[in-house]
Amino acid sequence: MTAIAAPQGVRPRYAADIALAAFAPASWGTTYVVTTTLLPDGRPLLAATLRALPAGLVLLAATRRLPRGDWWWKSVVLGMLNFGAFFPLIFFAAYRLPGGVASTIGSVQPLVVALLSIGVLRVRPARAVLYSAVAGTGGVALLTLSADARLDPLGIGAMLTATSLMATAIVLAKKWGRPESADGRPESPLVMTGWQLTVGGLALAPLTLAFEGVPSSVTGENVLGFGYLGIVGTAVAYALWFRGIDRLPPTSVSLLGLTNPMVATVAGLVVLGQTLTPLQIVGFTIALGALVAGQTLNRRT
Repeated sequence: MTAIAAPQGVRPRYAADIALAAFAPASWGTTYVVTTTLLPDGRPLLAATLRALPAGLVLLAATRRLPRGDWWWKSVVLGMLNFGAFFPLIFFAAYRLPGGVASTIGSVQPLVVALLSIGVLRVRPARAVLYSAVAGTGGVALLTLSADARLDPLGIGAMLTATSLMATAIVLAKKWGRPESADGRPESPLVMTGWQLTVGGLALAPLTLAFEGVPSSVTGENVLGFGYLGIVGTAVAYALWFRGIDRLPPTSVSLLGLTNPMVATVAGLVVLGQTLTPLQIVGFTIALGALVAGQTLNRRT
């Protein structure tokens, strides 16, 4: 008699890849708390620049690798999509939209990635995975939206554009893969992260000087906040994010973005003393269920 193996859910190695990649959006979920408690007020461009440029330069100095061949222009494209254009749009949206509206708009990213994957990667996501993405957006909406949420058209446009840019970066990174070093081995995610952060930071620095200038004083709390965002929320987080893009299906990576509003909610509960309504608890449960279901279904397909 021939034994038939039962369908497996998420294998250990795949689960480890998911957990490491999930660290990125989970760390981004703490950005709001760090910004409101440790960073100077009204300096979104400064925050964006100090998140990108120092981390990029440190990684360049540590890895001592520069792009080769067509990876010069590819690094510029990805660096602008992920940082140079994405960061300012995110901060602009944050100043014009309630966090719940921004989180709900950002949660549609898996659907954008799925659509782009069809055209660019010739990959058609499973219908069940798309259902998980829709359910995740619904869960985030219940978790974060309030009845008096204001809808600013410019803020909505900025958030939609930012979400689309990051979705495009995920798909292009998946299509292009990892570059090869001079000895023929694939470059590490840290190397690619350094390239892109430097490109984005160099693009942001002139805007920061032109529109915000240099702060007159910096406190110890500011240094702690910028250090956390630069090291943990940017250098480490994006290295793991790009590693996840290389190893996981594109819709699987984008679904991990649901951890962002969930971690932001937990951080608000713990640090800011916020509370959850019964409807928000339902939304959190739906979003978490959609995240788990989407990863399991992606693995099986």
